[in-house]
Amino acid sequence: MPIDWRPFVEIVREHSSFVLTSHMRPDCDAIGSELALALALRALGKKVQILNGDAVPPHIAFIDPQKDVCVLGRDVQPADVRPEVLIVLDTSAWSQLGPMADVVRNSSAKKVVIDHHVSQDDMSAVVFKDTESEATGRLVLAAIDALGVAVTPEIAAPLFAAIATDTGWFRFNSVTALTFAAAGRLVHSGVKPSTIFAALYEQNTLARLHLQGRILSATRTELGGRLIYSTATPRDLAETGAEATDTEDVVNRLLGVAGVEVALLF
Repeated sequence: MPIDWRPFVEIVREHSSFVLTSHMRPDCDAIGSELALALALRALGKKVQILNGDAVPPHIAFIDPQKDVCVLGRDVQPADVRPEVLIVLDTSAWSQLGPMADVVRNSSAKKVVIDHHVSQDDMSAVVFKDTESEATGRLVLAAIDALGVAVTPEIAAPLFAAIATDTGWFRFNSVTALTFAAAGRLVHSGVKPSTIFAALYEQNTLARLHLQGRILSATRTELGGRLIYSTATPRDLAETGAEATDTEDVVNRLLGVAGVEVALLF
């Protein structure tokens, strides 16, 4: 069932200050959704802050050129988080919020969740969820449309990165005609897919490359090749100089082995 965004529009209309947050080790879907929604709310004259438990990972820092994403404890202290509305994006699980979980729990703000994952905790929030959606970014695009905000190139770019990455660059089973319709709209709004692809996949650090080499060399299979798995250990991170976020997307390379049905990265 399509989401009824009318309650969301009413919440936005009735309030003036917002904090947006997402999960630990944020990916492009998390950050892109936050940035796009923040821009849309600001276009309506709202005061908006993006606040996460973790910083934007270096390999996707291009998505936040204005360094709009703040980090709890580094840029903002918990006691200073006092919005009228607190919006959680791309998760509805307490365990994934890290230090932001206590902020959300203790806040007297009206709470909203926008998410596409099946798992869900009770956050005492107004929930806008579609588990059949391929990315939270597409839900945010629908929310922006409901608010009547024009999709500018600045809004379109992070949303395209959100949708493209959460679909494995449009190759996962979650991709539908709606995915391509949304992507087409974003390109029409000024997105250059080749630029985003280059920023995502052609700007690796040598440390990230070395870490992924270790992960690939440690690959093993079970169940006649239907299951494939590998590991990334603290020693691997220390010796290559890579970060934990440098493991992102490597599990999808394991899925590229013929006959594999399930891939795991420990």
